[in-house]
Formats: sequence, structure tokens, C-alpha cells
Amino acid sequence: MNLMFVVNKPIFRSSNSYMGHIKRKYGTKKVGFSGTLDPFATGCLIVATGQYTKLFQYLNKTPKTYRATLWLGANSPSLDIENVDSIRDIQPFDPKVIEQTISSLQGELKYYPPKYSAKKVGGKRAYELAREDKEVELKKINSTIKQIKMINYNHPFVHFEATVSEGTYIRSLGAIIAEKLGCDATLSSLHRLREGDFEYQNEKPINPFEHLKIPRNIYYGDDGYIELGKKLSIEYFEDKQDGVYLVESANFFSIIEIKDGIVSYRLNRLSKFSL
Repeated sequence: MNLMFVVNKPIFRSSNSYMGHIKRKYGTKKVGFSGTLDPFATGCLIVATGQYTKLFQYLNKTPKTYRATLWLGANSPSLDIENVDSIRDIQPFDPKVIEQTISSLQGELKYYPPKYSAKKVGGKRAYELAREDKEVELKKINSTIKQIKMINYNHPFVHFEATVSEGTYIRSLGAIIAEKLGCDATLSSLHRLREGDFEYQNEKPINPFEHLKIPRNIYYGDDGYIELGKKLSIEYFEDKQDGVYLVESANFFSIIEIKDGIVSYRLNRLSKFSL
């Protein structure tokens, strides 16, 4: 069974453990997902079964849009509600100050990712070192904050929405906002609304071949060569420039790469989408 769809990941479930539920629900053993959500986060998670699990790296999944709640006065080493270690009462802010602070993050942003993240440090995940109370030295990363705005402020909770480039840590955005305001704060909720064109629609099956970030190429040779995975000659392709392409035969799609006049398969005999 080859399917691709978007699930609404529930709170306090890891993305990986939630796949057990998906396997049982759809009666399949081969399930994968793209774009891990933290356990406390909810929302859009792209899931695929069968052959379609091979397509994640080729999907157009950016920009990503999130809604988050920042809890002013709460402190957490992981920058989320799972590890809150102190809560302080702080005076309310002028809503305009918070709105301006959030808006100031729009554009190119350079910052440190959370210490509790999957970034590798000396061969180990940063969160593993943090849990062992070891020093975590991370390098700054760059993100593009395409749009960010305050949705509502009901002290001590600030609700905001952000559309960002892939790899952006919303927990870090919350920490930057807190630093600019001069107080402790942590994310108490995080919901991913969409990844590129992908959004939750009651797990409606998606045609993945309509959402690839690679161009199509036309093969004018014998379809049987693609159907059987035989070696392909560049002379039969419409576009002969170096690159990665999607090509179609009567029954399958394949992803091929052209490099220095040589054609090779990246993925072959991917079944066409059908309901």
C-alpha cells in the first residue's frame, strides 16, 4: 500500500511513537514521517507508507507555519513546557511593546539552536548531553523569518504565528522574544499549521508527485526501459542538462539524475498515485 497524507500529531507523543498508531490504523508495517515534531508540539506531520516513504527528501515542504504560546515568567532549560523548573509573577507589558518585539524578528535571523535539540555535538545529540548535565556548545544557525506576528496577549500568555524557513527552531524564537523583553519565558504550546502546501485535511490521501521540488523531464525512448529499470541514454531525454528529474512511464514514476551526460536512477519504479 502506497499512501501519503498529513496527520494531526497529538500532544505529548513523540513523532516516532505515533507511527505505531498509524501502522495499526492502516494495517501496514512500512510507515515513515518527515519533519519531526517535539513531543509537546502538535499539528501537521507528513506521513507515508510503502514506496512513498522514499519521496520525503524530494517534497516541497517549505516554508513552514506555526502557532505558538509563550508563557511569560516560566523558565525551562528545554525552552518548552515539558521541563518547567520555575515560575515567577511578572508585571504585564504594554501589548504594543510585545507586538513590536515579535515583529522585530522578521527577516534573516542568526541565533543559537536549543541545547535540547537533535543537533550533533562531537557525535552525540545535543539533548543527550544536556540530559547528562554536560556542557553543550552549539554553533549559531541562520533562519529566514518570512512572517511573524502577535495573535493575542492575555497575560502571562503571548500567542504568535510565524512562517519560517526549514530548520527553524520556534523554541529559540520564544527565547529571543523573552530576552528582548527582559524576562523568563518558555513555550507552553506549539502547533504546526502547514509545511509548504501540506496541511491537515483529515488524513486525505495526497498525490506526492504533485508536490515534488524537482522538475519533470520527458523520456522519448521505449517505456519498457524505465519500467524494467534498464540503463537510459541521455539522447532520449528532452532536457539534457545536469540535474535531478522526475520521469514518467505508462505505469510508474522514476527519479533520475543526469550528470556529465550520464543518466542514473535515484529511485525507480515508483507506483503511480491512485485512490
